[in-house]
Amino acid sequence: MRALKFKSTFLPRSALPRSAGAVSLLVVASALSACNSSKMIGDLNPSETLTQGYVIDQQAIDLVPVGSSREQVLLALGTPSTKATFDNEAFYYISQTRKRYIAFDKPRLVDQKVLAVYFGEDGRVTQIANYGLKDGKVFDFISRTTPTGGKDQNFLSQIIGGASKLAPGLPGGGSPGT
Repeated sequence: MRALKFKSTFLPRSALPRSAGAVSLLVVASALSACNSSKMIGDLNPSETLTQGYVIDQQAIDLVPVGSSREQVLLALGTPSTKATFDNEAFYYISQTRKRYIAFDKPRLVDQKVLAVYFGEDGRVTQIANYGLKDGKVFDFISRTTPTGGKDQNFLSQIIGGASKLAPGLPGGGSPGT
């Protein structure tokens, strides 16, 4: 039987140039650098503008004249950002523009727009109003405190008030029989 002999087509290790490793590293590095675009270099600017909420479109507002129904308002403008607390007598469409001047800084409010659509008792639009940041605070969007009824007392007056209820001899204190 005859044995088949295969001839190796690979070059011996000593035949490869020593700079092949450096060349392959250069090829890989240049291929990876293609992943970075020149646009990203322009994006390194820390200043950025953030727009959130309903961006008011004048053409959509023109579709809702005074006298339109709630359904027409919802079809033209979409779901409102918020509604009036009682009886749904107003729809509010809110947008805010914030700008961050320094990287990792909290964005500051630059512009705020509120489109208010007011309804009458019959469910028809009676007034459409645009409010901006210059109009002042229309309503509190996010309140970190909950208003409560009663007196607004500081810590010391609460302590004295509590002690006077327990000690009958102090002014405003409880009676001895209670």
